[in-house]
Amino acid sequence: CDFVHLIITNNTSPLKNISPCRSQMTVRLLATYADVLKIKVPFKASDIPKAREVPLEWLTQPFRLPDNIMRPEPDYFTAPFDKSKVDFFLIDDKDTFFPPSTRNRIVYYIMTRCPYYKEDRLEKDKTGIKRLLNNGTYTSAYPLHDVSVIFMHFNLLNLYHLYKYWAGFLCFYKEQPLNLIKKYYGEKIGIYFAWLGFYTEMLFFAAVMGVICFVYGVLSYEDNITSKEICDPDIGGMIVMCPLCDKKCSYWKLNSTCLSSWQSHLFDNEGTVFFAMFMGIWVTLFLEFWKRRQARLEYEWDLVDFEEEQQQLQIRPEYELKCTGRRLNRITSLKQSSIGLSPSLSLFCQTCLIVACIMGVIAYRLAVYAAFASVMKDSPTSKIQLVGSLITPQLATSVTASCINFVIILILNFLYEHVAIWITDMEIPKTHLEYENKLTMKMFMFQFVNYYSSCFYVAFFKGKFVGYPGNYTYMFGKWSKLRNEECAPGGCLIELTTQLLIVMAGKQMVGNVQEALLPLLRNWWGSRKGRSHPESTYSRWEQDHDLQNFSQFGLFYEYLEMVIQFGFITLFVASFPLAPLLALFNNILEVRVDAWKFTTQFRRPVAAKARNIGAWEEILNVVAILSVVTNAFIVAFTSDMIPRLVYLYAYHTGSKATMRGYIDNSLSFYNISQIPDANLPEAGENPSWYRDYRYPPGHEKQYTHTMQFWHILAAKLAFIIIMEHVVFVVKFFVAWLIPDVPAEVKARIKRERFLVQEYLHNYEVEKLKMQLSQSFCLSTETASLLPSSPSKHQVLSECI
Repeated sequence: CDFVHLIITNNTSPLKNISPCRSQMTVRLLATYADVLKIKVPFKASDIPKAREVPLEWLTQPFRLPDNIMRPEPDYFTAPFDKSKVDFFLIDDKDTFFPPSTRNRIVYYIMTRCPYYKEDRLEKDKTGIKRLLNNGTYTSAYPLHDVSVIFMHFNLLNLYHLYKYWAGFLCFYKEQPLNLIKKYYGEKIGIYFAWLGFYTEMLFFAAVMGVICFVYGVLSYEDNITSKEICDPDIGGMIVMCPLCDKKCSYWKLNSTCLSSWQSHLFDNEGTVFFAMFMGIWVTLFLEFWKRRQARLEYEWDLVDFEEEQQQLQIRPEYELKCTGRRLNRITSLKQSSIGLSPSLSLFCQTCLIVACIMGVIAYRLAVYAAFASVMKDSPTSKIQLVGSLITPQLATSVTASCINFVIILILNFLYEHVAIWITDMEIPKTHLEYENKLTMKMFMFQFVNYYSSCFYVAFFKGKFVGYPGNYTYMFGKWSKLRNEECAPGGCLIELTTQLLIVMAGKQMVGNVQEALLPLLRNWWGSRKGRSHPESTYSRWEQDHDLQNFSQFGLFYEYLEMVIQFGFITLFVASFPLAPLLALFNNILEVRVDAWKFTTQFRRPVAAKARNIGAWEEILNVVAILSVVTNAFIVAFTSDMIPRLVYLYAYHTGSKATMRGYIDNSLSFYNISQIPDANLPEAGENPSWYRDYRYPPGHEKQYTHTMQFWHILAAKLAFIIIMEHVVFVVKFFVAWLIPDVPAEVKARIKRERFLVQEYLHNYEVEKLKMQLSQSFCLSTETASLLPSSPSKHQVLSECI
């Protein structure tokens, strides 16, 4: 038998620091609960031949781990364990027949259903260690890490192998030992790291394509005629533009945006359209290939027939404590508490918070822009020297506003987390699975608004509802003095790129520091007293107690971090093709940081099963569909691609198609004397240009949109329709073409079910023959007392 450790620190007992309770779990007890939980165990070695080696497989050899680490166990056909058919299964060693994660889960299953007693009376319906932890009877309960000397006898040094081949930062280019992770931590954690590793692998292809598009922008840098005209002192230097805000903003020359126009060309070029379409197809390939990988893991980890009924029927202690109403559960035939807060009230609270946050972010950005414009109005056309680069006031405003916005995002993120948990607690979900699903949707919705609202504003609202000089539009009316922002002549794409880069990179840096530094500091602070004791008195359970507790939300936050990153590289990737490259570098580090935390900084979590990544899969599908729409709108309305193409093929002058004259064509003339004095700067030059397509003063349709404006709008809408239909058709075709479950896995599942049925049939037949034979032989003993006869001799010979 094996020693299974369950450490429980009682804070109500005078013996607060009790020694570890080492319960000797016999093979019979293991077999009993393995039968109850229907745990699959091997009954026959797999006879399906392995796939043929790829001729170029030697190229991947440097990225592979030793075979005994990647496949710690042979390949078997498995079937649900049945205690009455022990000799049917392949049991070579009773002590190591059940892996550590299975033993872990069996102990947890027993403890969650063990009844406890109160001093005054017996309450049979009050059971489980969860309730005792929740009401404060015990402070903690956790399994120990496998580093005790006793486990060396059974060759179960799984933690050592995980630390060496998985958590080491020098192994960043190696594959993950997923089977070993599953064996030690359970299937739920194993599925997370399998998904994270697969996501990182797929990011490599998106990163390569993004780098190619960026290199194309660099190589075509000198062919950018539009930026040359803006920077030309005889063209852009002679155009004085209208103020970008009321009173506080001054006149500015067009060539002051020279640097931002060159920077915009790096991301706003012909390659942007191709990359946006590529990412729409990449998302589909990622999700479809992950379904295939997930189906393969389901089979290899015996999760094909796994149902989460046990999780669905496991009542949360908070549910029974807070709910007093009772109703009959049709599944368990037991009376259970009724739900507390109405879901509609929760949805109303979420909607109010989301609307308030969106309006607050927009008002914040307008106020910051006006403040910076007021500071810089004394030098409207000046340029600031910073780190060897020329930065215009507009770019400086965008960068600083994005940085301040990121700080606010971190603060709101902290508040959103508590609000989401509070609302979910008020709903009083019945089971842990229901609680996790509800919290997942709320947290993602809050995080979606928090991280993406500023990007959505820059991409789809800034510069779209400005009006024109003398008739500007305001966010909350003229009394607010918050005039809607305008885009630079090169469009708002460079500002969206800046916003995306700062928020995404900042989130990744802060997240990595928090994940690596905070657990280390907390563990050091908590183990100061323990480390002063000799090793003989600083027991294993005390060392594990000083580690950080891996809560039920541990994987939830890991998934949330990666899904938010997935949104950055898909929803707005048309504005920043290098986003997948940043995500790739972050995820390579993320895998090793998480592995290091699990092996050295966290207590060993209770093993749990899960077939897939849960509600996150549906969220990824929604983000994937939404990303096609957002990228199409970014190319059409945020970038300057469509207006340039319309000018190139419809409005250019001369026999040869060229972009010369585009800047002059994209600006409109206005009589500055018609602007109210309250909106004009205190002093300045006499401007007459603004960015729009409107008729000049004196025309019968003065200040109304020209026909070119409607041509460009029609071209934008046509591009959106064409791009969405092309990408969606390819997406659906790829999704139809690639089956969710590989044919090989389907064949193995069918063969395994066939073998289970056949072997069980043969087993039962042989068992029945043996029973009948024994019974028949007993009857012949009586027949032997009878007189001799031919039939008697025949019966005795058959018995023999």
